[in-house]
Amino acid sequence: MADTDTPTPAGSPPYAVEILSAEKTYPNGTRALMPVDLRIAPGEFVTLLGPSGCGKSTLLKMIAGLHAPSDGRILLWRQPVDQLARTGHGMDFVFQSPTLMPWADVRRNVRLPLDLAGVPRAEADARVDEVLKLVGLEKFDRALPRALSGGMQMRASIARGLLTRPDLLLMDEPFGALDEITRHRLDADLLALWKQRGLTVVFVTHSIHEAVFLSTRVVVMAARPGRVVEEFTIDEPYPRSADFMVSERFAAQARRLQESLLRASQAGLEPEEVSA
Repeated sequence: MADTDTPTPAGSPPYAVEILSAEKTYPNGTRALMPVDLRIAPGEFVTLLGPSGCGKSTLLKMIAGLHAPSDGRILLWRQPVDQLARTGHGMDFVFQSPTLMPWADVRRNVRLPLDLAGVPRAEADARVDEVLKLVGLEKFDRALPRALSGGMQMRASIARGLLTRPDLLLMDEPFGALDEITRHRLDADLLALWKQRGLTVVFVTHSIHEAVFLSTRVVVMAARPGRVVEEFTIDEPYPRSADFMVSERFAAQARRLQESLLRASQAGLEPEEVSA
């Protein structure tokens, strides 16, 4: 965790995300997030882990520009969030639910950002074909959302997020409502996409196991008020297979995160359940 709100010097390689003493207090006086200092390098897969109410989603939405910090700053490639277009980089957000239009087929749902941007249909459809193949939905492009499983709907949502070719992908518990088998399959697929596309990912989860499997770094947060308590590097090679999840190395990393969450609760915070 950074201990300064000074931006990266101009001569240094830019971080993808710089959170500089950013905090959030709502108009009713609720302090959702204490000042956070965090820097994320291009190509990292950083997971925000913690119980409900610890400010994970609030922080993610602040990075996305959906919520403004009450104080402090957030920079993307050295620019304020609302000036991202000046950097030549792109960002997209994948929400907890797929947010698909029920009356539109998969192709139209995925193509929506390019339709709104006025991209010619032939170019847009070529891009849609590309991302549907990436997520394994190329044979379901004419299906309506109600004909898809929950995992397939989330794949469509991820495809839409990839359509604009973002460099930064923000994901707010995208697999939390899925069964474990589907969740693990999508976690593995996400890592493959992250590597293939060279993405920077900021991922929110309650799951210790998911955090260990996915991340290059885990940021542990605690509630009341929301705050960062510790950071952990997951120094394990990629690709990470199902065998890694039953290894002693995996168990050791999971114990470290569990102990961190326990330390946070014992430091005067109310206990919260966190799934493992």
